Formats: sequence, structure tokens, C-alpha cells
Amino acid sequence: MDIQLINIGFGNIVSANRIVAIVSPESAPIKRIIGDGRERGQLIDATYGRRTRAVIITDSNHVILSAIQPETVANRFILNKDSQMRDN
Repeated sequence: MDIQLINIGFGNIVSANRIVAIVSPESAPIKRIIGDGRERGQLIDATYGRRTRAVIITDSNHVILSAIQPETVANRFILNKDSQMRDN
């Protein structure tokens, strides 16, 4: 199993194999997920003090905050998968 890494901004990298969802932080349920992650000690703030634009949820229930748009993260995820398929 190959490890795929995705840049989520400011040089921060997440394992693509562990990502379950990439969502916008605007809705109340997502804000609740962020608060729950903070309480559990499983919140990773990778925004460098900027506005949170994407919330990444992993299979280990970690919640990662990113300052780049969810579409941008998803495109990087898709581009990474496409380039790996061509290499095989």
C-alpha cells in the first residue's frame, strides 16, 4: 500500500489514505464536530491564524482545519490519484 500525501496549505501535509471527508466549516453540525474534536484533543489547526475554509475529517476521528478551500484540497487529492494511476 503506497502512502499518498496531500498538501493542505502552508507546507502542511496529510495522508490522503486517511481522509474520510473534506467539508466547509459553515454549518452548525460541522462547527459541533470542530468543538468535539477540540474537547477530545484531536483537533489540528493548520490555518496559521487565517480563516478556516476547509475541515478535513480522518478515519481516526482527527479534525484538521485548513485555510484553503475544500475544492482546492479535493482537486489536489484527485490530481494526486490521477498521477499515481498513470505511474502504475
